[in-house]
Amino acid sequence: MTQRPVKEGDIVARLSYGQDILFRVTSFHTTAKGEEAVLRGLDVRLIADAPISDLARQNPSEISQSRQNYIKKNSDLMRRIFERRVKDQSRAFMRGEADPRGKQPREEEPPDFFEMPGTVLHMDGDKDYLEICKATYNQLSIQANCVLVPEAQQPQTVARYIKEYAPDILVLTGHDGLLKDKKDFRDVGNYRSSRYFVDSVRKARELIPGRDDLIVVAGACQSHYEALIAAGANFASSPKRIMIHAFDPVFLAEKLAYTSIYDVLSIRDVLENTITGTDGVGGIETRGCLRLGYPRSAY
Repeated sequence: MTQRPVKEGDIVARLSYGQDILFRVTSFHTTAKGEEAVLRGLDVRLIADAPISDLARQNPSEISQSRQNYIKKNSDLMRRIFERRVKDQSRAFMRGEADPRGKQPREEEPPDFFEMPGTVLHMDGDKDYLEICKATYNQLSIQANCVLVPEAQQPQTVARYIKEYAPDILVLTGHDGLLKDKKDFRDVGNYRSSRYFVDSVRKARELIPGRDDLIVVAGACQSHYEALIAAGANFASSPKRIMIHAFDPVFLAEKLAYTSIYDVLSIRDVLENTITGTDGVGGIETRGCLRLGYPRSAY
């Protein structure tokens, strides 16, 4: 038996795509054209097939450079998020109508308000992505229940988890992509997982129809954006059928969770909170989830 130039677990890139995305080899299968590898994106939510001859193993320095770029993008966005929160808190606390005492708090008198950001139910078809998303929610101080559910099983389980956790924001994601040799972007059947996400959104809307009562963020790389919005999602991927970053759903949920219920978010404001932007994620005007409480408990 001829030894393969790559093996399961190797980090590779596709020569035909200019080695633009790094993947981990997860398995192999044989087609009429020969043996192919099944690839899982390291930073983007994509599963792809590629001929072994199209794969280039990445050396440690190339992998390290990619990870550094990934960390920098994530860190830059996290920094902007926390800077924005400080400004938003200052504006909220200085609003006279937001102060039950009817006066503006003085600088030497810290406000007695407390924040109740929106809660998240995140259903993901990929264990590794789910773990890094869970860690990021913790960093962002967001209460998130993260549940590992394969994409094909999400339509049968989403209602049960909504009833169990009663979230303000539902995130449905995993892996997706246009199937190999399929060219019709309008046919939801030509996608790896889009039909499952669409069915899951419909099931969620049967339970909670209002788009401000339950905010739904759905889709993964190259998902059928139009079908997801039509099914009832507030935000979905991918308008330009591009790859979305693994953290995009989390950063989207953060903006929604920490925006006041008095504010209707402009679409551009929300999408500035993502790494891939409007090519990767789109949506509709949606009200925020953040509520202020008063007074803060001494205990």
